[in-house]
Amino acid sequence: MSHTSRPVSPAVARQNQDLLSSLPFSDTQDFKDATRGLLGTRTPNAITNPAGEVVWDNDTYAFLHGEAPETANPSLWRQSTLNAIQGLFEVVPGIYQVRGFDLSNITFIEGERGVLVLDPLVTEETAAAALALYREHRGEKPVTGVLYTHPHVDHFGGVRGVTTQEEVDAGRVPIIAPEQFTEHAASENVYAGTAMSRRSAYMFGAALARGPHGALGTGLAQTVATGNITLIAPTLEITATGQSETVDGVEMVFQMAPGTEAPAEFLVYFPAHKALCSAEDATHTLHNLLTLRGALVRDPHAWSNYLTETLDLFGAEAEVVFASHHWPTWGNERVTRFLSEQRDLYAYLHDQCLRLINKGWTGIEIAEELKLPPALENAWHARGYYGSASHNLKAIYQRYMGWYDGNPAHLWQHPPVEQGKRYLKLGGGADAVVEQARAAFEDGDFRWAAELASHVVFAQPEHAGARELLADTFEQLGYGAENGVWRNIYLSGATELREGTFGTPTVSGSADVLSALTPEMLFDAVAIQVNGPKAWEEKLTVDVVLSDVDRRFRLRLANGALTYSAAPQQGDADATLTATSRALPALATGGLSADALAKAGIGVAGDAAVLARLAAVLDPGDPDFAIVTP
Repeated sequence: MSHTSRPVSPAVARQNQDLLSSLPFSDTQDFKDATRGLLGTRTPNAITNPAGEVVWDNDTYAFLHGEAPETANPSLWRQSTLNAIQGLFEVVPGIYQVRGFDLSNITFIEGERGVLVLDPLVTEETAAAALALYREHRGEKPVTGVLYTHPHVDHFGGVRGVTTQEEVDAGRVPIIAPEQFTEHAASENVYAGTAMSRRSAYMFGAALARGPHGALGTGLAQTVATGNITLIAPTLEITATGQSETVDGVEMVFQMAPGTEAPAEFLVYFPAHKALCSAEDATHTLHNLLTLRGALVRDPHAWSNYLTETLDLFGAEAEVVFASHHWPTWGNERVTRFLSEQRDLYAYLHDQCLRLINKGWTGIEIAEELKLPPALENAWHARGYYGSASHNLKAIYQRYMGWYDGNPAHLWQHPPVEQGKRYLKLGGGADAVVEQARAAFEDGDFRWAAELASHVVFAQPEHAGARELLADTFEQLGYGAENGVWRNIYLSGATELREGTFGTPTVSGSADVLSALTPEMLFDAVAIQVNGPKAWEEKLTVDVVLSDVDRRFRLRLANGALTYSAAPQQGDADATLTATSRALPALATGGLSADALAKAGIGVAGDAAVLARLAAVLDPGDPDFAIVTP
């Protein structure tokens, strides 16, 4: 136990103990499946970057064995123990997975000449280590193709660890991805990328110590590697369900599933192996409809319908289903049951949430009261380890109804600091409110203790008693959480209250991701950074000429807004930038100074001072912004 950690409260200990008798812990099939086909492990499994810095260390989860301690929800402990199992596994002859090397799985499908790589992890270093383990046991096969199932970073970020841009450009390694992959991969990691990355640090527990009082994992896997995130653009887009492609003698049949776990996603069936990759649409957890790092709300109705289509297309034939996370499920009967229960899970949440919406219930009320049917409640793969029924139901409400719950009292509420000040006045001052929060803590009412103590922290951030009590409260909420992400978020909040902010350990908007932006997306990314009030009186125009594709844009800053057009414009711009498409992303990474532009090979004509005026009103995001304090 660290010097800041507190013992588990009696209320949380009782809650965790009760789960042991209410869930089917005697069912050990998942442990058999998670270890089936093990060919070898990496020992030790600490992966480093070229500078010798550790970017992934699965061995830090070695404490995950035996019975759960009091400080861990036993259901989450069970899931984390399964997720921490690492090594190279045979799914079926010809298909192999490396698990426990990053947040996601990497899968190798053997072909006639070499091997196809499906979802190459988060970072270059972990993907390279996984490929090395595969080759140690299966031989020095060349990589002959790469598949990205969807545009989240844990499914493409390690691509340069398994192949090179030169191999792809030469046509020797096709990169296969769903339609609109690049657009979504770039936009999600750039537009709100700073905020998402900062919140991801809480979500994935990136700065937490690992152990019974700290990070256990995320429920989806353990955590995110901190190495080099890369991207090579797809060379073959999949556009339609039923589309069949053969690469290196491997036949693949694709099912499109946009708007499910990602805005662009496909599932892929390998007929010769009777093996279905369900991507991230059917895993061993209830998934997120709204990831707590922030994103667009996903569509559970479409998600359910696509899984029905999956069953219709492949259910009669598939003998194994494997995913980009967790472990496979074998046998046609078990495969169809697994997919059916996953399908029913998303359908039930969607339909029942709408039923209650139409009875006047609000999102928070629905999340508090709606229960899953017993068959799903007792299915380990439907438990809320990563997504939770609670925050998913609120997401469904948000998708259909928005943030406003219809109550006029909630239409124009005070922001947190002003609410905090008024709570303190109502409660008789900061010390009195802290005492009420402490009483709630002692009673085991941690949700109310957090509410009260947080109001004091926002009204008086330096109130030591309130900060300490809020940290202690978050810690107890973490100890009781079945959801891995909830645990990480609570414990991260406690850590920052005690030790100060830890910033953003893993930044997803890497140079490779930025290089995938279209010119329009790049201009949008710059426009998002304009400090509107500072630019109210500024007026300027900049032309951007792309010399290699014969395209020209006019950027205009006026009224605090940066807009652009590709239509022919009258008159000359104040300044003109000339660049190739590949050089243009330097505007986002290197800035607008003369030296930075010259270094990137971007030519400047006209009034170069205009670029300095534009740079002066840019206001990049803060990767260290406050979360649990004002």
